[in-house]
Amino acid sequence: MSAPAPALAAPAAARAVEEAAGAARPIGLEEVTARAELLTRFDRSYLVPADTFVRVMARLTDPHRPGGPFRALTIDDHRAFGYHSVYYDTPALRSFHDHRQGRRLRFKIRERVYQESGERQFEIKLKGRRGDTVKRRRPLTGADAPLDDPCQAFLAATLREAYGIEAPEALTPSLSTDYRRATFVADGERVTCDAGLLCTDLRTGRTVRCDDGLVLVETKSAGHLTETDLLLNDHGVRPAVFTKYCGAYAALRPALPANRWRRAAHRAFPDGAGHPDPGAPGPRRPWARAPVAYGTMHA
Repeated sequence: MSAPAPALAAPAAARAVEEAAGAARPIGLEEVTARAELLTRFDRSYLVPADTFVRVMARLTDPHRPGGPFRALTIDDHRAFGYHSVYYDTPALRSFHDHRQGRRLRFKIRERVYQESGERQFEIKLKGRRGDTVKRRRPLTGADAPLDDPCQAFLAATLREAYGIEAPEALTPSLSTDYRRATFVADGERVTCDAGLLCTDLRTGRTVRCDDGLVLVETKSAGHLTETDLLLNDHGVRPAVFTKYCGAYAALRPALPANRWRRAAHRAFPDGAGHPDPGAPGPRRPWARAPVAYGTMHA
């Protein structure tokens, strides 16, 4: 009888995120909301090699850090969580192109699923007057869906209030993202750390997967540069011109005019677009909804 095959080691980025979260002191969701909900904030993104990530997080979570260590979001003994998001856009990808052109009145629309709990949120991410990110959200329950009338009314009211514009028509699912996330929190600051990012073009079924050795780190605060930003800079890591939505499309659809994201997208997705995913819904198939989670969590 042959010996069982050895278990495959977890990719470096996923292992680094799990180990950093496991070594940090815990913090509950209610305290995260009280200390650093940050629905209006400044964001910076970084593509961080796993070994560098380990060193940076060891500094931030050090119990002797002045002001206290960053702590890891912990829910039911879990410190890393599965996130699933579906983005909605027009057939002509208005949201993508508004971001590409740097339009002041730009927004993203998505359904977010927190997979451990099954909680779902309909979210609208806006760009504030100071260049900050402003998030509006509406919980989804039962058979609620983002294209239903209540969500579309919420979208219309949000865009009229924030920008004085009408909501786009003919929205359809455009892109899905899946990844594992750990969140580290200090007063007024959050650091989200994502591994295993998989992006699927829901209109073609093509996929891209992030380099297994990179952690996507996002700093979120009410101000500009944070201690985490400065520490990453000290380790030679510079901010990346990268968002999951636009960076994925830069890799999935090379013909799109996406030069501003191309360099970071090539680094994040070095293998480029994969073959169509047989399990991904095509343009004529309804989106099969997945479970979604912790409603006060962020972007």
